[in-house]
Amino acid sequence: MGHNPVNHPLRPIYRALGALTGAYLVLFGILGAIVTADKGLFGNGEDRVLGQETNLFWSLVSVLIGAIVLIATLLGRNSDIVVDRYFGWGLLVVGSYELAVIRTDANFLNFSISTVVVTYLIGLVLIMAAYYCKVAPPEETSPPRQSRERQSQSA
Repeated sequence: MGHNPVNHPLRPIYRALGALTGAYLVLFGILGAIVTADKGLFGNGEDRVLGQETNLFWSLVSVLIGAIVLIATLLGRNSDIVVDRYFGWGLLVVGSYELAVIRTDANFLNFSISTVVVTYLIGLVLIMAAYYCKVAPPEETSPPRQSRERQSQSA
């Protein structure tokens, strides 16, 4: 069974990456909503925001996801782990779906290849942040491997 790191020494950096990812989604969504507001909810056009194609629906979803990620990161108490993990995997699923239907009428989010790549990267960063941000009291963590080996040798 794999080990999930607890109280990782770099967890503040991973939490900051999760927060930056949420902030990027909020910024992308707000800019996308401004640019695509007159095209309708599922408009398909050449509207580009931060190098990615989007429509009003995907912009609003991005704002919602980014805000939830930011709130969970600010709350802490391991709530960010759950949020980052589920939204990270969800973004990978959305990116895979949109990659599969990118040149069809089923591309209702108006994704381009660059949007798929950014969605994959954001999903992977959120999963990575979820993996390394777990916090627990010191008495609940297992002792380091070295001290366990010393304990077994002295017994």
